Amino acid sequence: MTGRVAGAPISWGVCEVPGWGYQIAADRVLAEMAQAGLVATEFGPDGFLPANLGARKDMLHGYGLAAVGGFVPAVLHDPDRDPVAGIRAVLPSYLAAGASTLVLAAATGLHGYEHRPALDARGWRTLLSNMDRVAAVTAEAGISATLHPHVGTMVERPDEIDRVLDGAAIGLCLDTGHVLVGGGDPAELAGTAAGRIRHVHLKDVDAELAARVRDGASSYRDAVAAGLYRPLGRGDASIAAIVSTLDAAGYAGWYVLEQDTVLAGEPPAGNGPLATVQESLAWLASR
Repeated sequence: MTGRVAGAPISWGVCEVPGWGYQIAADRVLAEMAQAGLVATEFGPDGFLPANLGARKDMLHGYGLAAVGGFVPAVLHDPDRDPVAGIRAVLPSYLAAGASTLVLAAATGLHGYEHRPALDARGWRTLLSNMDRVAAVTAEAGISATLHPHVGTMVERPDEIDRVLDGAAIGLCLDTGHVLVGGGDPAELAGTAAGRIRHVHLKDVDAELAARVRDGASSYRDAVAAGLYRPLGRGDASIAAIVSTLDAAGYAGWYVLEQDTVLAGEPPAGNGPLATVQESLAWLASR
């Protein structure tokens, strides 16, 4: 699976949330991705890669990295807000770079991932309808939209994931970490929803810290800073079983190594996130 493992800038602490932590420059992140042996990357937050479409493509190619796509939070549940125009606006950057996957999150409309409003029946109808509207718009451009259940968004917990699977046609991004933190079993979901999974984010998880987030004893960011995400094979997310299940089901998409990290400052050369990514890749290669 070496040719299907991509990276994500948040494994180097690069995040869209204000005040998340120290942000490493793109040149170092991409160089270390290439050094680790990754073959592709997601885009990261706005401003991480050049806005100019040609410059973005050239930068990625300069490090030998293909473009996978990126994480796009959008408010989908508000009947007074139409997310489609915002989705259309990002598609040229995907097409120019040769990216094929849009990772959609059902944003709350609030800052960060610590609070979220409750949805009424109308909100849920709007949410599900807008997911499929987004998927249709991206499909017209040859891009696959996948819904990413994510802590602190409108789709986080197992019953909410089930509601999306039952009420919408959009494909699923299986993020092994966020599913577990939200109270689900990612290995079970890989089995029951294999036919809907179009994209995978691989994270291993410290179950004790995950429970603290779920119970409100820790913020999500503080748990990440404390080591919520572990190198693959050293946590509680049953990564080996998940990959085996998906491979057996014929999954042929990307496995994105995405281990959210909070940095206090510039890590020493050859250390920090690079070492964690290399450990996870070595574990995958040994399967």
